[in-house]
This record gives sequence, C-alpha cells and structure tokens, in this order.
Amino acid sequence: MSDLQHWLERIERLHPSEIELGLERLRRVAGDLGVRTLPMPVITVAGTNGKGSVVRLLTAMAEAAGLRCCVYTSPHLLRFNERIRLPDGPASDQALCQAFAAVEQGRGDTALTYFEFTTLAGLWLFQRSDADLCILEVGLGGRLDAVNLIDADVAVVTSVGLDHLDWLGDSREAILREKIGIGRAGRPLVYGELAAPSNLDSELAALAALPLRAGREFTLGDGEVTVRDGDEERRYRIPEPARLGDDNLATAVQALAAAGLAPAPHIPGQVVDTGLTGRCDRRRFKGIDCILDVGHNLEALTRLRHRLPACAGRRRLVLGMMADKPVEQVVALFAGEPLEWYPCRPDLPRAATVERLVAALPETVRKAAVHPCGSVAEALEAAVNDSDTGDQVVIVGSFYTVAEALTVIEAVLPPAR
Repeated sequence: MSDLQHWLERIERLHPSEIELGLERLRRVAGDLGVRTLPMPVITVAGTNGKGSVVRLLTAMAEAAGLRCCVYTSPHLLRFNERIRLPDGPASDQALCQAFAAVEQGRGDTALTYFEFTTLAGLWLFQRSDADLCILEVGLGGRLDAVNLIDADVAVVTSVGLDHLDWLGDSREAILREKIGIGRAGRPLVYGELAAPSNLDSELAALAALPLRAGREFTLGDGEVTVRDGDEERRYRIPEPARLGDDNLATAVQALAAAGLAPAPHIPGQVVDTGLTGRCDRRRFKGIDCILDVGHNLEALTRLRHRLPACAGRRRLVLGMMADKPVEQVVALFAGEPLEWYPCRPDLPRAATVERLVAALPETVRKAAVHPCGSVAEALEAAVNDSDTGDQVVIVGSFYTVAEALTVIEAVLPPAR
C-alpha cells in the first residue's frame, strides 16, 4: 500500500459521518494552520449542475491567458490527486502526504470528515504555491461547506436544482439560500441559470453582493458572450458550432471578467473542449462513438437528453447510479426512447443495484432491450461490441460510472506526478 493510500484510508476513518455541515470546527483548525486566507484572488463555484464544468472552463481559459492556477475539485475521476491541482499539475503523492501530516498535527483532537480534512490539505498547499489564481469547487451546498472558509473575491452559483434534499432543503428557494451563502457583501456574485428561483433577487439584496445574473448583466447568443466588466460591456466570440456547455462557458467568462482577469476576445475551441472532460465528453472507443457525462440528477440528465449529438444508428445506454439518487425518475426519463439498456453497478457500496435499475424499466423494455452487466467495464465492453458503425454509446449516471468507463477507454491511468 502506498503512503498516500494509507493516509486516505486513515482519513476516511476519522469521523463517524461522511458529511457534517458547519464551519466552527474548521475555522479553529484553519486558524492554527494559517489557511484562513490565501495570497491570490479566489473564485469559488457552487451549484447543483454545471459547477464542475465552470471550474474546468475557468481553469482552461485562465491558463490559456498565461495564469498559474490552483484548483480544488471533487470528486475525482481517476486518481485522488486530481482534486488538488497546483500550478504545475495535480499534487504529487509526496506533497499530499506532507499536507495531510500538517492537517493531522493542526487538528489536535478535532474530528474532521474526509472532505473537511482534504479541503484543509488543499488550502495548505495552495497557501504555499506561486499561483496567480485559486479556483475552489464547493462540495455540498455552499454556506456551510468547508470551501466557504475562504472569502471568495468572486462567487459563482451555476444553477439550483432539487438534489441533496435532506441536507439543503426541499425547495429550490431553500437550496438557493444555502448555495448563495458563498457570496460576500460588496463582491461580485455570478448566477448562471436563466430560470432562477423566485427569491434570487431578495437573497442577493440581503447578502449585499454585486449581482451578475445570466440574461441580465451577461448574455449568451449568436456565437458570443456579452459580460459586464465594471461599468463596461465586453463581447467575446465563442467557438462554433454551439456546444452543450455554452451556458457554463458564458458563466465562466463573466466570472473571470469580474475577477479582473478577462480572457482574450476570441475563445478557442480547444480551450472549451479541455474544460469539458467527463461532461458530454465525446470519445472514440473501438471505432464507436461514446458520450460520457457525469450527470447524476434529474435536471442534469434531462439537459443531456435534449442535447445529445445526433445518432445515425442505434443508441445504447450504459447506466450506473448511486442509490440515493432519483433512479426511478431517471430511468423513466429515458424509458420512452428506442434504446438498448446496459445497467451496471459502479464499484462502491452506495451504488444502486442492477436489479433496482432493471426493475424501474417498463416490462416491454425489460423483455426486449436490457443487458444487465456486473460492472461498468463489462457494460461498456458489451455495448461497444454490440454496436455497428453509426451507433452511439452513452455512459451516464455518476462520476464513478464515468471514471470506471474512462479507465477502460484510456487503458492506462495517467502516470503519477
């Protein structure tokens, strides 16, 4: 077992709960570690859907402009190191172990969850880096999330949907209140969704943040994004044809402009594609067109369904989800389409069983078009092997489903740094 793996397993055992929202314990430890503030501008990103895409687009555009970035994200796709990215790439095993040791010493007898512990480790490494910009992705909610230890120079809320209801509330308005808590008075808050909850304006006013709202202060249309930069309007050409993530791109452009780091007037397609790994991510595997997307709730998968690239042949769906997600609703979303189904279970205990996925399908589909599989790898291989030229394989339902599929597609994991 590597030292990093040893640390990760130990951190998982430190707290009896996977999630414990609240910042009081963290503030004490962060103060002792000296990570309550960071020496570079910070953009913090929250949201039900789209936050991962916005983080990656921000990173790609900032780096294309020559900026050195620190980036904190979760979960990872292939290796834990992806979560804590330093200016020269993912943190090395050695750097992570050093940061974990510092947090372990600094926490004393304070119990920390896995996410809290690793967030503090990331901040400890970012504090010591030479980055020009730090981009932080919220794990759950916003107001009480560990990432909200840091006062963001620019806050971004990409969208609000009905997810994590037990923790965040049972309405979009209640969930917005939690997510918008990453904003700070007198500082920009970018809201990326056109159809916002009804309390957006009142919550922004109560927070006293400077609002930058999609469809108002910034807009997307006709191959360009128009954003607010201080008292000026700026226009940016974006790649054509239109992409699934163009609304997230518009949000990222506005966030960079609000941070005083406006990108070049013309945004290259390569920069956009780099920012969308795992999000309507198009790959060729054994000669077959594959679309991978980490969408795992009803809003995200509804959006994907309506924007999937055209398919000349048969579409095959590799589906693996977590048990606490709306499995039956997601299955119903796709059940009326002429699909071949390849239900599978990602390799972790909280994944939904294949039997549950199959049971959610209409009886006619179960009899004619279902191919249950024991793993994501088996499902991907079966779907691709069953396909002809012009067919399309869609892999969705969870970060873990996409990660296991990417491991097969890429064959060899990226080398450790």
